[in-house]
Amino acid sequence: MKKMLFFFLFVGMATYAQTDVVKFTAKIANRNTDSIHIIGQNFKKDIAVNKKGVFTDSFTAPKGMYQMFDGVEYAQLFLKPGYDLSLTMDAKMFDETVVFTGNGSKENNFLAQGTLQEEKLENMMAGDDAKSLESSLAVMAKENDEKLADPAIDADFKTMMGKRAKQQSQGIMMAFNQAQAAKKMQGNASPTFEYENFKGGKTKLEDFKGKYVYIDTWATWCGPCRAEIPHLQRVEEKYKGKNIEFVSISIDTKKDYEKWKKMVADKSLGGTQVIADNDWNSKFVRDFNINSIPRFILIGPDGNVIDADAKRPSDAALQTQLDALVK
Repeated sequence: MKKMLFFFLFVGMATYAQTDVVKFTAKIANRNTDSIHIIGQNFKKDIAVNKKGVFTDSFTAPKGMYQMFDGVEYAQLFLKPGYDLSLTMDAKMFDETVVFTGNGSKENNFLAQGTLQEEKLENMMAGDDAKSLESSLAVMAKENDEKLADPAIDADFKTMMGKRAKQQSQGIMMAFNQAQAAKKMQGNASPTFEYENFKGGKTKLEDFKGKYVYIDTWATWCGPCRAEIPHLQRVEEKYKGKNIEFVSISIDTKKDYEKWKKMVADKSLGGTQVIADNDWNSKFVRDFNINSIPRFILIGPDGNVIDADAKRPSDAALQTQLDALVK
């Protein structure tokens, strides 16, 4: 799981002062790395593969939601003291092959199955049938309620999943409506902007006429935005000297202005770095109906919108698209 529902990961995080440890074991075929990382709120545990090709360790961790990151992909975890949890999977078919056994498997298999449900919904979001999407959300909600009725499932986990389900449905429909609005903009003249440039002065969209423009709308506080930065830097390097400009528009608020400048400098962010004049309420942001970030936009040399909801830098499909356009 690595895409649209990332921002629900830590909803309802519990922090219980318990001393019992969690035992975690993972057997990963075709692994991407020799070290996996379990990440939570103010928590990180690195587990190296042993001589038998198994990742295993015992550690103290408060009850709550976590991520397992193998260097390429993420999976959600629910951990609590006393769990003895084992994972098997094939990294070449990451989400489809995740299976948990042992104490804690019910909660974590629920999360793994939920990831597949979300991927199915993402595919439906690419279409135009709002009624089918709403119907699928209703079916998914019913199925999940039935699974969570199991008395063996942790009560706090049930509460967290209930909260997440509501946010998930709202987020999916919001993203669907955003995608529909984005499709309508394709081929039309792009809304413009004129924003403060990190290097000084102001920069407007018209400054790049004659070039393709790939726009990253982001903010310093946005975790998924920061996760895309290394991927964006690699894409920028690949197309260096080509007929394309990479523009990052921060929608940080005025109080985070210095934080924005510091992050741009500290991370040596490339391309053209500008900051919107009124965060979420900036005209360019509203014109593109941007209500979640990161959001990427691709504009042609003629100033017309090619894709108002373009692929992320981490998606290989972006480079396939750019290869066909940029010479």
